[in-house]
Amino acid sequence: MAIALVATAISFIIGTLLPGNPPALQATDNPATAAVQAQNLKQNLTVDPLAKEVRDSQTGFNLDRAIEELLTVLESQEKRLTFVPPEHFQGKVIFEGKVNDSDKVIALTVDDGPWPETTEQMLDIFKQNDVKATFFWIGKSLESSPEIARRVVAEGHAIGNHTWHHWYDSMDDATVANEVDRTAKLIYETTGVKTTFFRPPGGVLNNGLAKYAKEQNYSVVMWSVTSADTDPRAQPEAFVNNVLKGAKPGAIVLMHDGGGDRSRTIKALPDMIAGLKKEGYRFVTIPELMEIQQNEA
Repeated sequence: MAIALVATAISFIIGTLLPGNPPALQATDNPATAAVQAQNLKQNLTVDPLAKEVRDSQTGFNLDRAIEELLTVLESQEKRLTFVPPEHFQGKVIFEGKVNDSDKVIALTVDDGPWPETTEQMLDIFKQNDVKATFFWIGKSLESSPEIARRVVAEGHAIGNHTWHHWYDSMDDATVANEVDRTAKLIYETTGVKTTFFRPPGGVLNNGLAKYAKEQNYSVVMWSVTSADTDPRAQPEAFVNNVLKGAKPGAIVLMHDGGGDRSRTIKALPDMIAGLKKEGYRFVTIPELMEIQQNEA
């Protein structure tokens, strides 16, 4: 939303100061799209240098400087929305971070959303506890809840690809490519996020999806600790115990915000976070975990 406001404001100023009908910046939340618009605007505006100098002195507004500042903001925003693993992790399957035992970092990951109500409740808990997580999105879920997805990104969480349909069975090459690429395309169109982090549905590594993802230089992110929050018989306390028992420096924790009723996960989450904090853990996203491992290595 900040991108759209800045672009709209500059568009208004340009329309006020320049004669004729100069190309305008259209409101967009996609940093890459806004950057292209700004570059095109800068290239297309032809203003007599002397007239521009007079107008700048009269108005106190420097168009070139304003566009450069906008481009700087957009470049920073696009970097923030790009989740690409370090080269060492590209094309690899990752189960946990290899970090020093003294570095008590842990990564919470959330699958199958974005999901009505549940994801927003989870975001509230994360915000209250200053926790950043990594969300692996299903294309069909994203298609149904784009506004929730934009909130996830706006609040600083990392994003990964979890296929379009969440299918487990073996697929032909065309289907596999569509499952991954279609989801990646919608993630970008909806939020401006570019991500090459991938999690195969159900953790299945032999149905073609993980193979394709690795060929495209994704990191295939699995997990080392599961909350087991898909167990229909388990109580929230069990989810908490599962995570606390399995926690170790560099652990990747599996949870879910979509795919069904996740009210038990929401109930367990505050105690899970509190318990991990009590044990001295700090929370990182998957990209941050990989960066820590690379730096320590």
